[in-house]
Amino acid sequence: MQYADIVVAVLGVLAVAWIADLLSGKRGYFAALLVAGVGAVCGWFLPIRVFANTTMDDWLWVACALGGAVFSLIAYYLFRNKR
Repeated sequence: MQYADIVVAVLGVLAVAWIADLLSGKRGYFAALLVAGVGAVCGWFLPIRVFANTTMDDWLWVACALGGAVFSLIAYYLFRNKR
């Protein structure tokens, strides 16, 4: 499949957001999905466009995108306002 890496990245972001929502105890899946999606786009942008150390033909960008999603979710749950 030509676009298997993109499908795996999208499914991975959905899974990471779902797991973060389950672990947090809150029922805010859309917020977790939004944060994970933005983090995944940032995780894709850095190795592809900024550092230019991988291409869309490799699978390294998928790992970087998922790492960006995880990092952004950790930062979101660490620094969010808990009134």
